[in-house]
Amino acid sequence: MPDIQEQFHGSDLEKIEAVYHIRKEEITSFSANVNPLGISPLLRTKLAENIDCITSYPDRNYTDLKAAIADYAGTRPENILVGNGTTELISLFIDIVSPKKAQILGPTYSEYERSVSLCGGRTTYYPLQEADDFRLDIKDFTKALTADTDLLIICSPNNPTGTAIRRSDMRRILDVCKEKAIFVMVDETYIEFSDDVEEFTAIPLTDYYNNLFVLRSTSKFFACPGLRLGYAVTGNRDMFSDVNRKKNPWMIHSLAALAGQYMFRDEEYICATRSLISAERKRLFEMYSKSPRFKPYKPEGNFMLMRIEDEGTNAHALFEKAIKEKMMIRDCSSFPFLSDRYIRICFMNPADNDRLYRCLTES
Repeated sequence: MPDIQEQFHGSDLEKIEAVYHIRKEEITSFSANVNPLGISPLLRTKLAENIDCITSYPDRNYTDLKAAIADYAGTRPENILVGNGTTELISLFIDIVSPKKAQILGPTYSEYERSVSLCGGRTTYYPLQEADDFRLDIKDFTKALTADTDLLIICSPNNPTGTAIRRSDMRRILDVCKEKAIFVMVDETYIEFSDDVEEFTAIPLTDYYNNLFVLRSTSKFFACPGLRLGYAVTGNRDMFSDVNRKKNPWMIHSLAALAGQYMFRDEEYICATRSLISAERKRLFEMYSKSPRFKPYKPEGNFMLMRIEDEGTNAHALFEKAIKEKMMIRDCSSFPFLSDRYIRICFMNPADNDRLYRCLTES
């Protein structure tokens, strides 16, 4: 098997297949952070029953879809924007703000910096400190915010650190940003995996802060990255109008619009997902904490960052070891402020989680 010093994303299974000569269907991906239960059973049934919906254009206003999202997320339909995945909404929002200077909490998802760069802006990072287990020091951070910053970007729970910001602390950040005329974009892609969504979600704050734009995705929690359905919540009417003016009229196709109406209301599936992830998050954190080879950082989402304590190996070597057993982990050396001493794993079903644990901890 080749020694390939290449970074692979969780969606790169075709590349993995070509490089390692392993059929992608045989790979268990601990890198993509997708719900191991697969798609909602209700969604599977209803899409099959309503496949003919593709013979018609979707409702341009996505009225039924927004109603389902509003019920699920605890907001009002008139505050919801839908998009072709959160990536499109990130680009639209950043393009409208057009920041000369954006600040990002790092290490984090690279698409934020890329979108800022495409708009001609520059990015500065506020580094989360390993000494604090990558948890944000709110007092120090708010002191570091300067009036020449146009946009603050926060991922909560943050990828790859797994740390999240409580709503009470988010309010403190928003107060400082409002004083300094800083827009705040909060990406909540992984928030639904948390044990206490209400403790962490910033969506209720959109009723009080007009400098806030909250994003969510269906790709991870609802296990449908190919559906390309994302949404945003904002109480800023000017921002809402600007996004609607710039976006294409039918950003969501008919199947995705229909899918949202069912997946957001599949309570049995939602509860089963949260129960599984909660149990495995607790169990795996305790297991890896007892291993002398790793230091795990306590996560709030469905994945966990770990520092490699064993000096005889590194992230690339562990990636190679896992892929030989048809399991894919995330080498985190490409993230800002991290190195080849860090890996990230997501939580799958218990049997697969145990198999990976044995692979990573046994000689």
